[in-house]
Amino acid sequence: MASGLNVTNEIGPLKKVMLHRPGEELLNLPPRDLSRLLFDDVPFLPEAQREHDAFADALRAEGVEVVYLEDLVAEALDAVPGAREEFVSQWICEAGIKGDIATCAVREFLDGIADTRALVKQTMAGIARSAVELPLGSTATLNALVEAESQSHLLADPMPNLYFCRDPFAVVGDGVLLNRMYAPVRNRETIYGKYLFKYHPTYRTAALYYRRAASFHIEGGDVLVLSRDTIAVGISERTEAAAIDVLAQSVFWDTDCPVERILAFNIPVSRAFMHLDTVFTQVDVDAFTIHPAIVGALEVFELTPGTAPGEVRIREEVDTLEHLLARALGLDAVRLIPCGGGDAIAADREQWSDGSNTLAVAPGRIVVYDRNVATNDALARAGMELLVVPSAELSRGRGGPRCMSMPFARGPVAGA
Repeated sequence: MASGLNVTNEIGPLKKVMLHRPGEELLNLPPRDLSRLLFDDVPFLPEAQREHDAFADALRAEGVEVVYLEDLVAEALDAVPGAREEFVSQWICEAGIKGDIATCAVREFLDGIADTRALVKQTMAGIARSAVELPLGSTATLNALVEAESQSHLLADPMPNLYFCRDPFAVVGDGVLLNRMYAPVRNRETIYGKYLFKYHPTYRTAALYYRRAASFHIEGGDVLVLSRDTIAVGISERTEAAAIDVLAQSVFWDTDCPVERILAFNIPVSRAFMHLDTVFTQVDVDAFTIHPAIVGALEVFELTPGTAPGEVRIREEVDTLEHLLARALGLDAVRLIPCGGGDAIAADREQWSDGSNTLAVAPGRIVVYDRNVATNDALARAGMELLVVPSAELSRGRGGPRCMSMPFARGPVAGA
């Protein structure tokens, strides 16, 4: 684990996990911009933080080491001379700030933040006009004057989706997919992964299996590590098939990666099927919780290395999710536990609050949201041990415990 990373499955004992505690980015969520910022409502920050702290405490009680994105990025920027300045320049470039006057004012504002962790958190929160002194009058440009009269109270957007830290990058084995995100507002989030894996003393040797400058979008919620040599990737609303082609070339031929098989699941493009991990997540050696609408024939493509250098073989298969997952894991059969416990109304309601998005801390021991009562009852009846965490405000962002976590290290699965 020279890179500080080791994730070869979805359910082995969770040893180390990265989180992002919701911060002031949730205070900078203007209701008129909710849709653009990928939110349906404005969470109440103090309660969201209490719920997130309860989530982190539940993991610590299981012996999991919890680290935070904002701390790791600050450590990375402090580790190498000039890294902080490089980060600020790139952040400003990607923040969409208009005009030289505003750009200079924002740089001066950020350079005036002495503590690097506070700087990182400020870039996550976005920058309000009221926080920055913008000179107007004889030195102003027309753009600055027009922008000052605009309805926006922000010079730089917040990143409110950051607490769903599964998506900007994904750990596979001892390497990382540094993703290009589907939405521009989220693609900025990957800047933190770039500097974390470029400069942090513990993680800078991690191999990059995908890069944020790639032409096609892919997100971590679509990547499931089924075993050391097999990953599942969703062709979804937010991950393109072309991105999986690029990933296959990288892991099979361009890097020293143990992955020898990619299963590309073609799932419906809709908000309910946003990522593969909103369709199913593994909860035990032979069990998955699923969105009941996925039951039936599915199209999956198996990608494996060919015999010639650079060749990727693709084999199409249409079968039920149960059969596809059993074969992928080398099992005779798997158990599928439906969100809502088989009740159609409960399934619709609890899928909205990510009932089928769970986080395993060990085989059969999983973190779930308290509000998904019917799903939790079904999981308990199936023999799962549940770590139930509060979710009234966290769930407003449309993501579950798996979405909120990025495992850095897991133990092996016994017998696998």
